[in-house]
Amino acid sequence: MTSAARVAVIGATGYVGFELAKLLLRHPRMNTPLFFLRNGARADEHVRCLADLFPHLRGWGEAPCYPFSVEAVAASGVDVALLATPHEASLALVPELLAAGLRVVDLSGAFRFRDGQTFRRWYHLPAPDATWTQQAVYGLPELYAEGLPQARLVANPGCYPTAVILALRPLRDAGWIAAERGIVCDCKSGVTGAGKEPKRETHFVEVDENFRAYNVFQHRHTPEILEHTGFDPRTLVFTTHLLPIARGILATLYVWLNAPRRSEEIEALYRQFYAGRPMVRIWPAGHLPEIQHVAGTNFCDLGFVLDADGERLVLVSCLDNLGKGAAGQAVQNLNHMLHYPEDTGLR
Repeated sequence: MTSAARVAVIGATGYVGFELAKLLLRHPRMNTPLFFLRNGARADEHVRCLADLFPHLRGWGEAPCYPFSVEAVAASGVDVALLATPHEASLALVPELLAAGLRVVDLSGAFRFRDGQTFRRWYHLPAPDATWTQQAVYGLPELYAEGLPQARLVANPGCYPTAVILALRPLRDAGWIAAERGIVCDCKSGVTGAGKEPKRETHFVEVDENFRAYNVFQHRHTPEILEHTGFDPRTLVFTTHLLPIARGILATLYVWLNAPRRSEEIEALYRQFYAGRPMVRIWPAGHLPEIQHVAGTNFCDLGFVLDADGERLVLVSCLDNLGKGAAGQAVQNLNHMLHYPEDTGLR
């Protein structure tokens, strides 16, 4: 596909939906996207366009909003539907949209696992239709780009898994990690990662001037990380923390190497692994990225420090949880599906 494409965004009222709107409305290869609102209260006469929901868009992003139905999306002539919907909503909607002949990028966790029972155990929701979990492409372009152009369903990865998997895969694929000595994934996220619906623990007073761990040994992104790194669950500890900031993820990973290495070797490994992948930036050995370097972008920045013994390695992976961790990555996947350069509209 080389002409301008048309896409629909379903569920544009949250933080991720807003990021999708900003990216797609400025995308040089997209016709004006269509925005469908699922909740009747949000789709009444008071919400006629996106600027009614997001005043930031006044004067440039006043795209009309439509009440959602599968029939309405199918009749709209769009090429791809992007779902910024809760997991339980995607479970029901994705099969219906696919049956209607649409291609789908789903930003929920509903179709990220080959074995639907993994989703059922960790998300405490019904297992998705196995027909589609087996066909879904896990939307991490740096690893699975070859499956995206023909994909009917792309399961957009979680934000934490994107940061952790991109940091660990070069070492894992090279066979350099002494996994039996343990791998620690110490991850921290801004509050938008919890979504827009109000919760006690994400109120301003609870978050401001505070820092806490949560869902220890129970975080639903754990099996996603394990599935795409291949490590034994007993060797990997994944712990998440809530930062008193709006957006961004910083993942600090502690690993042992199975033989002494030089910093130059590790940097060369990462640069070779991600050569030609424009959304991953490798920092020079001994230099570490920060959240402020990636906020508002679709980059994942990777840095490391190697101990003098050549065996103890600390990796730091930074990304924007709404960008490379969600909406930006969805657009990156969409570009592959439509045969555009993967960074189109993302720089």
